Amino acid sequence: MNARPRVRVLLPLPLADAYDYRVPAGLEVVPGDIVLVPLGKREELGVVWDGAADPALPERKLRDIVGRLDAPAMTGSLRRFVDWVAQYTLSPPGAVLRMALSSPSALEPQPLQPGWTLAEPPEAARLTESRRRVLALLAPGAVVAGTALAEAAGVSAGVVRGLADAGFLRPAPLPRGRAFAYPAPDHPGPALAEDQRAAAETLRASVAARGFAVTLLTGVTGSGKTEVYFEAVAEALRAGRQALVLLPEIALSAQWLDRFRARFGVAPALWHSELTSRTRRVTWRAVAEGEAKVLVGARSALFLPFPDLGLIVVDEEHETAFKQEEGVVYHARDMAVVRARLAAASCILVSATPSLETLTNAETGRYAHVHLAQRHGGAAMPDVAALDLRRHPPERGRFLSPPLIEAVAATFARGEQAMLFLNRRGYAPMTLCRTCGHRMQCPNCSTWLVEHRAQRRLQCHHCGHSEAPPETCPKCDAPHSLVPIGPGVERVLEEAIALWPDARRLVMASDTIPGPAAAAEAARAISAREVDLLIGTQIMAKGWHFPHLTLVGVVDADLGLAGGDLRAAERTIQLLHQVAGRAGRESARGSVLLQSFSPEHPVMQALVSGDLDGFMRAESAQRRPGHWPPFGRLAALIVSSEEERAADRTARDLGAAAPHGDGVQVLGPAPAPLALLRGRHRRRLLLKTRRDIAVQPLLREWLARVTVPNAVRVQVDVDPVGFL
Repeated sequence: MNARPRVRVLLPLPLADAYDYRVPAGLEVVPGDIVLVPLGKREELGVVWDGAADPALPERKLRDIVGRLDAPAMTGSLRRFVDWVAQYTLSPPGAVLRMALSSPSALEPQPLQPGWTLAEPPEAARLTESRRRVLALLAPGAVVAGTALAEAAGVSAGVVRGLADAGFLRPAPLPRGRAFAYPAPDHPGPALAEDQRAAAETLRASVAARGFAVTLLTGVTGSGKTEVYFEAVAEALRAGRQALVLLPEIALSAQWLDRFRARFGVAPALWHSELTSRTRRVTWRAVAEGEAKVLVGARSALFLPFPDLGLIVVDEEHETAFKQEEGVVYHARDMAVVRARLAAASCILVSATPSLETLTNAETGRYAHVHLAQRHGGAAMPDVAALDLRRHPPERGRFLSPPLIEAVAATFARGEQAMLFLNRRGYAPMTLCRTCGHRMQCPNCSTWLVEHRAQRRLQCHHCGHSEAPPETCPKCDAPHSLVPIGPGVERVLEEAIALWPDARRLVMASDTIPGPAAAAEAARAISAREVDLLIGTQIMAKGWHFPHLTLVGVVDADLGLAGGDLRAAERTIQLLHQVAGRAGRESARGSVLLQSFSPEHPVMQALVSGDLDGFMRAESAQRRPGHWPPFGRLAALIVSSEEERAADRTARDLGAAAPHGDGVQVLGPAPAPLALLRGRHRRRLLLKTRRDIAVQPLLREWLARVTVPNAVRVQVDVDPVGFL
């Protein structure tokens, strides 16, 4: 008797490899097929994976595939992408596959909705006028829902049921309608300026070539980069291929969606965490069947099953929101380039302030580079000035300096809008006792509790712990001795109310703009001039276009420069330049005032002079000698445990087993800046190598030399962007 064929099946579980299964008689499967297989006492979904099964595995250890699902098979390029991400991030392939099978219900048979169609009419049947109206609406072979039929004929549902009982109608399944309308590539969009047309032509040519290519699209804020890359999306549509656009804050993309509708006539498919399970199911299936032609999504959209992906756009490519920090740790910008290569697609990275890694790739010729030097429509770049807080200090207990207050008042007097930016939520970042100095700290994290005065709570922004402000100090029992230290946006709002009581104000932070509907309403109110003063955090920096906003005041421009983060200066200049770019985007010239205690800092000087290129060249020159990214490679090991001693022991063992050699250096172990996070004690080690040394083999050998207890977790972060 011939042995039945065997295949490898990868399960969406944190397993190191695929499992071998037998293919039962009468079933044929090929790599990519989605199947149901037994695992222990339960059944699991899996994907038939590439590669040969182990012929040495005894027959008695094999179990049969239960069946194949009637769902689109996973493409070869997506299977290769899953394997690539797993290898690069040192993650179990099954954990990566789970992201690609993120909507299991979409794999189940989709129920058909019932309708009615014409049957053979019975002989000598008597028809009333209402019945005649119903039958007149049905063409031969057409299927219509009963409720729609009754409504169109102006009759009750009972009349339709009566026709069925009399034999005039028979039940039939309704044909599935399209879940998403097709965007029209030739729908008339906004007129492009000459430099925009030239840039768009370059991007269109890249997509039309139907091969892998990466292009960096840069341009000053307000130069119309979005409208330019829309032309690349249109080219992908003309070629019959799909397009994916990644945004860092998809839930706050109301204005971007308006621009898309204006260009293509319809809305794109969306993919983000706030979608309902039904919408996720419908969208996943529409992507897999090629029906969703353009999808805009968060980083997880990279793992959707596009059958013919022709273009990936990463908008605001410098944003750290593209880094996934939990589970499989990956950077969506970098993985987008890989996905495009495996799909023979074009990839466009977009930013007014690109990351040093991307700039270096463009300068060395790995990426093409297209630049828009002018704001669209003749608008000028805003004037930027630094306010030295040592020379112009705010009043005691206040946070806005006199020159900034005067500038805001003058803006209101001209009937224009102003923005006060502070990248700090809540009322105050710290609360302490003025009697004994005790600071209110999170019990689960080594961080201070942030006061949210409007909700009367102290909250940790890392683990979500929340408590009411105590009446007495928890340490010394002094009554009413707890005072707020430093400003958050709520405190700036309080100061603004006192200064400009008649101004109409709007606070934009993740607490107050929780999702797409709130973002859309905020954008509408601002554009309709129902708001005079915006006060907010970094969510105001991302792509907003407010025609009447002419003044941006940065309350604490030095905020991001503290600490020893490798990218602190780069991130700060990116954020502040993006925020500054909200000012003066139409005819009225904008101005930006940066409150700083260090106006001589290179970041402030670059922002004032507008010489971002010079700043990035200097930043590059500082990193190159020490082989810091992008001129070297980094990988972090984060050791964590609920038991502090266990974390320390494992970190020490890893430190003793650390790799050595020319061009290889290990820093640590050391307590992480957030040494306690969500109840887990954390220690960090950092592997640094030359650019020509791959870190993955070193990491695998290193981890294999150390036995990690069950109570300890070691997370690997290849190419870390943060160091908390």
